[in-house]
This record gives sequence, structure tokens and C-alpha cells, in this order.
Amino acid sequence: MRVPRLAGRLRGRGRLLALGSAAALLAGGACWVLYGSSWFRVQEVTAAGTRVLTAEQVLAAAAVPVGAPLVSVDTGEIESRVRARLPRVDSVEVERSWPRGIGLEVTERKPVLLIKKDANFVEVDASGVRFDTVAKAPAGVPLLALDASRSPSGRRFDEERLLREAVGVAGALPAPVAKETVQVKVASYDSVVLELTGGRKVVWGSGEQGAAKGRALTALLKAAPKAGHFDVSVPTAPAVSGS
Repeated sequence: MRVPRLAGRLRGRGRLLALGSAAALLAGGACWVLYGSSWFRVQEVTAAGTRVLTAEQVLAAAAVPVGAPLVSVDTGEIESRVRARLPRVDSVEVERSWPRGIGLEVTERKPVLLIKKDANFVEVDASGVRFDTVAKAPAGVPLLALDASRSPSGRRFDEERLLREAVGVAGALPAPVAKETVQVKVASYDSVVLELTGGRKVVWGSGEQGAAKGRALTALLKAAPKAGHFDVSVPTAPAVSGS
């Protein structure tokens, strides 16, 4: 009785060894296909989503290793490299496109405010990031005019803090209003004035309740298109004057 049982155990172990060997061969073959063969290697790299930048600039910053096994490409490292080399890029997604491609989808920062610097302009996004300096001011982006020298709150709110306040105001402007805003003047924390096209002025007040003030100003501009002075510092009681 023991001999048949022993034979059965040996046959079972033989099957397990055979299965194990087959699995090892398959795993080794798969590794060779992914890493050693020429079938799944990076041959094509593309970039999309650019507005100001060019695809060529993104690809140069990404420095994707063409010819490397697709499976070994470190997408996180490529993303970090693009953001570090191109400050205009807010985010980038890197994806493998089997069998031989890498695709990059970038989202560029959008300026909401400009800071004059000599003959150039520093672009600032809605997060307060100064991401580029350009020779020509982009259309539809207001210029910052900051003068807090006489502000009684100067000790509490330095220029950097007031810059963030101005950025918050500019970022809260509805798109149609932002396009007509030429300048954002900041004298103190609660004294922000917008200068619109046509010499029109808007008393904005502080950066608080930005969305409500934006809605109130939009309504006033529609109701009194020829007015020259608007006050939305108290959005529940906006005022308009001049014609």
C-alpha cells in the first residue's frame, strides 16, 4: 500500500516541478520581451496641450530616453523634469502608449496679473506664482500698480502680502470683466481699485467676497454701460455714478 502512495506523491511533485519550470520560463520570456527585445522600446514621444510653449520645448525639457524599454521609463521623473525646466507648466501627465510611444499632456499656467519690471513684464498666475518674464504684455491681463507707502496697515501687510491680495482680486474677476481691466491699483489691504478700458474706475475694496463683487460689477456694467465710476466694495449695496 505504501508503494502506490509514494509513487503518487512523486508524480504530484513532478507535476509541481513541471508547472514551476513552465512558470519560470514564461516569466523569463515576458521579462525578455519587455526589457531585452526591440518590440517594446520608446520610438515616438508626443506633447499636447501647449498654448504659449511649443511641443518642441516640452519634448526637450522632458528628455525621454528614446530607445529605452517602454516599461522602464520613469514617468514621475519626466513630469518633475518638465515642471522644473519649464516654470510655465502648471502640471503634466505622462502616459505610456503601447507598444512604442510616450505621450505628454501639459497644462500651462495662465497669467491673471502682470508686474512691470524694467522694460519687461512678470506674469503671475492665480496662485501667486511668478512664472515667466515676457517682453510684451499678453492681451487681457491687467497690470499691477502697488503703492502702499502711505498705507496705515503697512506694518501688518507688506508688499508681498498686498501682491497676494491683488492676485486674489484679479483671479476672482469674471472673464468679461478681466478682459476690460487695464490695471489693478493697490494702496492698502482694503483699498483696491480697478481701472477699466475707457477710463472707468471700480472701487473694489478688500479682496474679500470676490465672487459676490464680481457678480455685482457684471450687473452694473450691463445696467449702466456708459457710467464712469463703480463701487462694489459692499457687494450687497453696489453703486454707480458718472456717465
